[in-house]
Amino acid sequence: MSATDTTRVARIRRHVRIRKKVAGTPEQPRLAVFRSGQHIYAQVIDDRAGRTLAQASDLEAALRDGGGTKTDRARQVGELVARRAKEAGLETVVFDRGGFAYAGRVKALADAARAEGLVF
Repeated sequence: MSATDTTRVARIRRHVRIRKKVAGTPEQPRLAVFRSGQHIYAQVIDDRAGRTLAQASDLEAALRDGGGTKTDRARQVGELVARRAKEAGLETVVFDRGGFAYAGRVKALADAARAEGLVF
């Protein structure tokens, strides 16, 4: 097993451990974050219904041209997903960092979502 595989397996184990405790409900859905090497994605998910209520990523046309660092794009994704969640009538969510460390891009996304008015 290579170092990359070991890192990926460790992240998945952390994510499974987190998901045992964190679940989205219709009243308080889950804000799930996925971070790849170049991009970042966020979804607001109702786990009971198995539905995505709002989503955003830095691959969208509106954010793709924004430029800046990956952390800047993560902030923009956090603001956008929070706006879309509020448009869907959601005020509070539970945060699912997806097994990633709560630092850097993940923290930037979370802070931006809080600044836009999401409570978690």
